[in-house]
Amino acid sequence: MKTTYTRICGSALALALFVSGALADATDYRFDLVSTEHRVGSGAILEVRLTDLRTGAPVEGAVIYATRMDMAPDGMATMTTPVTAMPAEVPGTYRFATDLTMAGGWRFSVAAKVQGESETVSAEIELRAEP
Repeated sequence: MKTTYTRICGSALALALFVSGALADATDYRFDLVSTEHRVGSGAILEVRLTDLRTGAPVEGAVIYATRMDMAPDGMATMTTPVTAMPAEVPGTYRFATDLTMAGGWRFSVAAKVQGESETVSAEIELRAEP
């Protein structure tokens, strides 16, 4: 009797762990801005961290497939500038070079696919460029 009970409890626990993993979605991840100072000029470096909120661990190997930098916070969403991916220096961080052509509020939009997840992880991060 005890063995059957133990097997049932073990199976229920395994199923619960499987289902909780299977229900992960894009809201289980977050991009955060790591770089803090952004100066007006060409070649400004942005660094963001992608974190799995369920574990607090950085997420390595995400495929970044969409980026955009614009001045939407200052009411100029059509003012954009190119964004170029750069090699990461720290696991779970992603670096980009961009030209911050004028002082003010900028919005960095990023979208990524995380291995094993069906949904896209995306973020819109605001920052200020200083002269």
